[in-house]
Amino acid sequence: MPKPNDHEFFMRAALEEAGKAYGKGEVPIGAVVVHEKEIISRGHNLRETEGHPLTHAEMIAIHRASDRFESFRLEDCTLYVTLEPCVMCSGAIIMSRLPHIVFGAYDKKGGTVRSLMELLDEPRFNHRPLVTEGVMEEECSRILKDFFKDLRRKRDT
Repeated sequence: MPKPNDHEFFMRAALEEAGKAYGKGEVPIGAVVVHEKEIISRGHNLRETEGHPLTHAEMIAIHRASDRFESFRLEDCTLYVTLEPCVMCSGAIIMSRLPHIVFGAYDKKGGTVRSLMELLDEPRFNHRPLVTEGVMEEECSRILKDFFKDLRRKRDT
């Protein structure tokens, strides 16, 4: 497992991905998958760009990591994501057997790791990852708040 200070290093990489999404007019959420302290895949939201509901940051990063390993089993990896995952992404985390997930900001409207429910702790699933929550929460929340403030300002002008 990464050391606590490693969490900030990898969350900063996820925030860089979120910044890429922001620059494209996408909701700024970023994710990275880490294996043996190395980033093996990255992703950021592309729903608007791709016009596809499955292109969340987590889904893209998990897909790319699975391609790299030629396996859906990411049993030795950690997912870092700037926002608490939704139900779809939580399902992908379970199905990919990720042993550890680290998220930054809480999502009171759609988060299914802690906010709306604790899907990753559901005992009936055959896989339950370790969850580290609130890493760089302020920075991860700020980029989202800034994005939506900018969006409202553009809409109102």
